[in-house]
Amino acid sequence: MMQNPQILAALQERLDGLVGSPSGYMESLPKVVKRRVNALKNLQVKCAHIEAKFYEEVHELERKYAALYQPLFDKRSEIVRAAYEPTDEDCEWKQDEEEELTEEMKEKAKVEEEKKDEEKEDPKGIPEFWLTVFKNVDLLSEMLQEHDEPILKHLQDIKVKFSDAGQPMSFTLEFHFEPNDFFTNTVLTKTYKMRSEPDESDPFSFDGPEIMGCTGCTIDWNKGKNITLKTIKKKQKHKGRGTTRTVTKTVPNDSFFNFFSPPEAADFEIGHFIRERIVPRAVLYFTGEAIEDDDDDVSERHTSSVMK
Repeated sequence: MMQNPQILAALQERLDGLVGSPSGYMESLPKVVKRRVNALKNLQVKCAHIEAKFYEEVHELERKYAALYQPLFDKRSEIVRAAYEPTDEDCEWKQDEEEELTEEMKEKAKVEEEKKDEEKEDPKGIPEFWLTVFKNVDLLSEMLQEHDEPILKHLQDIKVKFSDAGQPMSFTLEFHFEPNDFFTNTVLTKTYKMRSEPDESDPFSFDGPEIMGCTGCTIDWNKGKNITLKTIKKKQKHKGRGTTRTVTKTVPNDSFFNFFSPPEAADFEIGHFIRERIVPRAVLYFTGEAIEDDDDDVSERHTSSVMK
């Protein structure tokens, strides 16, 4: 009987209908027990409010440690944009045992590297650092268009600024650009407003701070350089005379820089990812090492869910 496809399909439909629905057990409980369950639910609401306070304090800790990280991030920015040339000591990197090379291989690699350096100009800093990071991360590369790339070559740094103590929870992403031919801004910003309190209508859904909205900025494009707009020509036929004319219209154009315009819901995920992953670990996304770690995390989560 259980091999009959129709019976299996009917059973699956029945099971699907039960997912997320009450089992009927609560309705079967005596009234006095239901009262006590309600007391437990009230305690759970109080737990949610305490959890909200916990996340507020976590936010304060993030603010504190952001100040400790920032000098290191500033040094990173100086190296990327060639404002500081790291010393030999700064550049010495101890390889893992798996990566260790024989002396002969090291010497050969050194000679080849020196030969390459002689054949080309000495680049300043780390060219296209942030553009490479964007290209290496699927979430960001999906937003990139070919016409965005010449502009992102001028991106020198991304910084995260948290709201001041005592102010509503928020963070701002600052994109710092060197002077360029596309716009006059030196910094483009996106601010995300957050809330850490249970929804009165559904307190049990609270699962930490959530982004409530975000605000972009105005980009002061130079004449003819606004890549978020494009000009198209359309032919229009006059109904009465039957003549045709060509009309020029300006319409929105796909671009990463639409990120700074009024947001869409998916934008929250991008802002959170830049803050949590990209800014703290930029060099590992540049080299690709962080992408491998992310893939491992996804694989572990998938394996764990299958085992459950």
